[in-house]
Amino acid sequence: MTESVGVAGLVRERLGECSPSERRVGRALLAEYPSAGLETVASLAERAEVSAPTVLRFLSRLGFRGFPEFQRVLRAELAERQASPLAAYAAPEDGTAGPRSRAADVLPQAVAGTLGDLPEAELERAVRLLADRQLRITAAGGRFSTLLAQYLVFHLIQLRGNSRMLPAAPVERVDALVDVGRKDLFVLFDFRRYEQPTQQLARSVSERGARIILCTDRWLSPIAGLADVVLPSRVDSPSMYDSFVPALALLEVLVAGVVDKLGPAAQERLAAVEAVSQPYL
Repeated sequence: MTESVGVAGLVRERLGECSPSERRVGRALLAEYPSAGLETVASLAERAEVSAPTVLRFLSRLGFRGFPEFQRVLRAELAERQASPLAAYAAPEDGTAGPRSRAADVLPQAVAGTLGDLPEAELERAVRLLADRQLRITAAGGRFSTLLAQYLVFHLIQLRGNSRMLPAAPVERVDALVDVGRKDLFVLFDFRRYEQPTQQLARSVSERGARIILCTDRWLSPIAGLADVVLPSRVDSPSMYDSFVPALALLEVLVAGVVDKLGPAAQERLAAVEAVSQPYL
């Protein structure tokens, strides 16, 4: 289970099965993930304001045979989270399949795994938020994942409006953030070797009441502890770089969901956009 969704993903999946005191352990772990899990049992219990036996019962519910096993899995996951493309890459041996064959083998499985692992409740909540035209949507990502944010925003501009990328220029960025509040929804993209600016942005807008949809990998960005919705994707790749193909498939699902949710309103909006665009084409 942890191999497909990671420890944090497993915690999120199982919270609904837990007692109130066990849920406090899970939330304390997610709030400071993964560092809270690398402390002692007593320290984690203190964070969650529960007893040490409650911590151990919670870990047992997750399938761990004890705190040492939990920490071994967590440390191994942390090493994967921090791996650079060069460190993570295993070069194909001589005579093995070329890049096209590797891609044909790896990418369909990664897409199918991503879509199959998505919690239905999280997906439905994400679509509901994205289709709520009372919310102003702002998307942001990192060095590479900004491309995913732009892809989503270009669709949302056509389908519902009131959607934008977070500007890069400092003055424009301040203008975009100064009035953030409960009517704002941020869609953040943060993948392993997680980026501090994106995490700082998440903390800032969360403190001011904005909601967050997080698109991340199976190890889960630290933003997961702040997000209202967490949508993990696999990153299996035929090269040394993590693949965004599964994440792009996830965005296609979200766009299709928004189209279905908005119904005729999406078609009317798209028709209006096309009519205004004609003189500039």
